Amino acid sequence: MNRLRNGTLLESQPVPMPATTRNIMRRRLSPDAFARFEQVQMYAITYWSEGLRIGGFLALPPPAAAMYPAVIFNRGGAGPRAALQAEGAFQYIGTIASWGYVVIASNYRGQGGSEGTEEWGAGDVRDAMNLLPLIEQLGYVDTDRIGLVGGSRGGMMAFMMLRRTTAFRAAVTIGAPTMLHRCSPQSPIRRTFGRFLDPTRDIEQQLRERSVLVWANELPRTTPLLILHGTGDRRVEPEQSLHLALELQRLHFPYKLILYDNADHILAGRRSESDYDIRWWLDHYVRDRAPLPRTGPHGA
Repeated sequence: MNRLRNGTLLESQPVPMPATTRNIMRRRLSPDAFARFEQVQMYAITYWSEGLRIGGFLALPPPAAAMYPAVIFNRGGAGPRAALQAEGAFQYIGTIASWGYVVIASNYRGQGGSEGTEEWGAGDVRDAMNLLPLIEQLGYVDTDRIGLVGGSRGGMMAFMMLRRTTAFRAAVTIGAPTMLHRCSPQSPIRRTFGRFLDPTRDIEQQLRERSVLVWANELPRTTPLLILHGTGDRRVEPEQSLHLALELQRLHFPYKLILYDNADHILAGRRSESDYDIRWWLDHYVRDRAPLPRTGPHGA
């Protein structure tokens, strides 16, 4: 086993759509959109990452082409309850797959049937990064068209991944922490992350390593970023996305910020609206390979 390459796909088992998910999505989607959603094929997968067997999900889109764009989806949360199960996999990555994308998500080490110990912003990021070589094994994926979507903790991980690679044509974050080094130790996100701090290392340094606001200038300018946040988010303050947007504006970085009024951490009640915004961003920059937007002062 030790000779296996990171990202090697070890197991793949089909997952039927739960009846509860089918009923929820039938009410949420238009008839045409639901018909496409029902054609999504979901698989529970196990892959190799740094000597560990890591669990996750792979969603295939309705049959329409020989080659498809792909999206890596980073889930949020911590602990056993946050791990993707069939219901969440269909609702989150299944929705994106119904738009015509191959979507793959990791449950990261230590949760969701994965080996190892759960980490935040360390081995979990490498587990997500190792989905890239897995995608390269899929003969039906156009590896020149890959996007990245992450929510909450998964958004923090997405920023850390972008710092390491230019592989993504576009990225989307939802309710992501951007400045853990400035958060009160009593804030919900800091209290959660505090469970994963290494007591043998400098705490401030660990926080800064996970705070994109510190190193935003290292993000790839070839990956336009869509930042989404609910103004009523009580888990991660919406000001965190605002501060990042201001820094990206100063850096003339390609980005778009959308704040949803009367929306919480998961944008409940605004899902149709946010799905539209996410889909447009992915279709424009990933599927269609649109040119990068102009940045900095220009025009009349």
